[in-house]
Amino acid sequence: MSELVNYTKQGEIGVITIENPPVNALSPGVPEGIAAGIEAAANDSEVKAVVLIGGGRTFIAGADIKEFGKVTSGEKPRFSLNSVLERIENSSKPVVAAIHGTAFGGGLETAMAAHYRVAVLSAQVGQPEVKLGIIPGAGGTQRLPRLAGVAKAVEMCAFGEPIDAKTALSAGILDKIVDGDLLAGAVEFAKNVIGKPAPKTRDRNEKLQDAAANTAIFALAREQARKTRRGQMAPLAAIDAVEAAAKLPFAEGLNREAEIFRVCLFSTQSKALIHAFFGERAVAKIPDIPKETKTYEIQRAAVIGAGTMGGGIAMNYANAGIPVIVKETAQDALDRGMATIRKNYENSVKKGRFSQGVMDQRMALITPQLSYDGFEQADIIVEAVFEGMALKKQIFGEVDAIAKAGCVLASNTSTLDIDEIASATKRPQMVIGHHFFSPANVMRLLEIVRGKATSKEVIQTSMQLAKKLNKIGVLAGNCRGFIGNRMIHCYGREAQFLVEEGAAPEQVDGAIYEFGLAMGPLAMGDLAGLDVGWRIRKEFKHLEKPGVRIPHMADRLCEIGRYGQKTGKGWYKYDAERKSSPDPEVTALIEQVAKEYGIERRAITHEEIIERTIYALVNEGARILEEGIALRAVDIDIVYLNGYGFPAWRGGPMFYADTIGLKHVLAKVEEFEKRHGSDLWAPAPLLRKLAEAGKTFEGWDKERESAAGA
Repeated sequence: MSELVNYTKQGEIGVITIENPPVNALSPGVPEGIAAGIEAAANDSEVKAVVLIGGGRTFIAGADIKEFGKVTSGEKPRFSLNSVLERIENSSKPVVAAIHGTAFGGGLETAMAAHYRVAVLSAQVGQPEVKLGIIPGAGGTQRLPRLAGVAKAVEMCAFGEPIDAKTALSAGILDKIVDGDLLAGAVEFAKNVIGKPAPKTRDRNEKLQDAAANTAIFALAREQARKTRRGQMAPLAAIDAVEAAAKLPFAEGLNREAEIFRVCLFSTQSKALIHAFFGERAVAKIPDIPKETKTYEIQRAAVIGAGTMGGGIAMNYANAGIPVIVKETAQDALDRGMATIRKNYENSVKKGRFSQGVMDQRMALITPQLSYDGFEQADIIVEAVFEGMALKKQIFGEVDAIAKAGCVLASNTSTLDIDEIASATKRPQMVIGHHFFSPANVMRLLEIVRGKATSKEVIQTSMQLAKKLNKIGVLAGNCRGFIGNRMIHCYGREAQFLVEEGAAPEQVDGAIYEFGLAMGPLAMGDLAGLDVGWRIRKEFKHLEKPGVRIPHMADRLCEIGRYGQKTGKGWYKYDAERKSSPDPEVTALIEQVAKEYGIERRAITHEEIIERTIYALVNEGARILEEGIALRAVDIDIVYLNGYGFPAWRGGPMFYADTIGLKHVLAKVEEFEKRHGSDLWAPAPLLRKLAEAGKTFEGWDKERESAAGA
């Protein structure tokens, strides 16, 4: 028996228990241990049936994802789980899979190879492999339609969302929900099936029969996948594999699944999604902050500002069960803010995300007021007023006089100098940037900005708080725009230049949308409000370098009151449903601006739009890395995947640059430098260094991690 799997007996029932904490992943040794347990039961004349169960907090949460990288790098041959699952399925003694926690991916595939499945009510099952750019590779696309039917199998394999135990029971995946102790219930269930025929999932074809209905199911699923999983290959591949189950004998279907799995596993998309998966874990590690660093307990919060950002931030605290005060300066602004919060919660209740009771609890945790009453009890105070240094410093001076000694003072600034904000206080070590992304109650990213005086305890508290608020915290250094907005400035600059040089706004946005982002840069500006960027540019006007080209169009739109969706006009005009359409007034203004500044207009290709905007991100990202503003290239990728709608299947801007080759990126950046000037396009030294050495940003991360660990 493997060290990771135990075999014991309860009377005539053999019990195979997986002990591979924390999630009982199918790491090397686990499948072999399960197979050994099945063999031990087969050779034991006293044993009449077998229970397969997970020790600890879960059944089998899936494969060991690190193993995929070892396969694609050539370090290891691919291990197939199928031979182990065949042993389970071919067992002459009935095998009952007992599920608690999660049975995901290979975990559900293992359970489906058993003859019966029981679970506790709180269990979840699913085939989430598409989220890693692959498909189920151990019979999941072949056994699931035989248990749950083609429609349910397509839904679970192509879209990857888990289902609860009740749904799994009604679908036919589970045979029983166990009340009380799972092992006791599973053993009792196993006793009741002794001597009965053990049904092999592979032989259950009754749910595969209706060819006409299946054709419609596959067509609809492909349409949905192309619409909701735009650009991704794995969802369509999963549908192909389930279709093989409906059309081919089991063994042939299994071979077809294996072929499709291999293509997906070795794809750039899968590598990108696995990079993103591990990236979310990597960003939590701060090299100079030990895990044992003490943290401040955050039990009460206060937010200054009830606007779009302040209201959303307050909701995050309430959602985490933390009481929060929301302060405004005027009653009408406070009422508007609270009305928006209430409306957001009501929409969630309507959509069935949670109950009215949960909404009432969360609303009760939010206290709206016009004064600083109660701020002296807050463990964290978050400033979320508009982007102006004078106002922010005034507020930090006021809260410094009120807040208790251990209170974290956070600013939601998206661009401003955290050190200057901290200078308004007598406790700069307690000041930090908490840059939430709009809408703050939805977006997963929290950029945590470290000032030169910010204490390690405050940073560690912020990183842990991000998790509590269900955010991904990424640490950034202090500079204008930090990681995300410093880079987006270059991206947006090029988008405007392209428009001034001859591209239509919808052409620029269309190319970026096709590339895979949720929306193009100009449409994004309209959504966020063009006046927000206008205000920031005025704040930093004194930093503009004389003689360097700057974009003019966004400011000109603001000057005539075109702020975007909020005013019904921006780069586009918007109808009552906020649906956009091109506006001849904007076209005329673009031509006027080009004429005023002597910009020659020309035809611009789709390829140039992508290269100018995305490579601008990469080049600035390389500078940010060199300066230490971002700790790792993957930190930049996680910022862009979770804050700016960059497609996860491309891995983030830095990983994307790796996939197309840094030599190619450098050559294009040098070409743009010759055409547009070194002030805008001088290649970042790190980009040049890595490109000339034939290296990658991902490799650079690994080298630094290795050096730090040495």
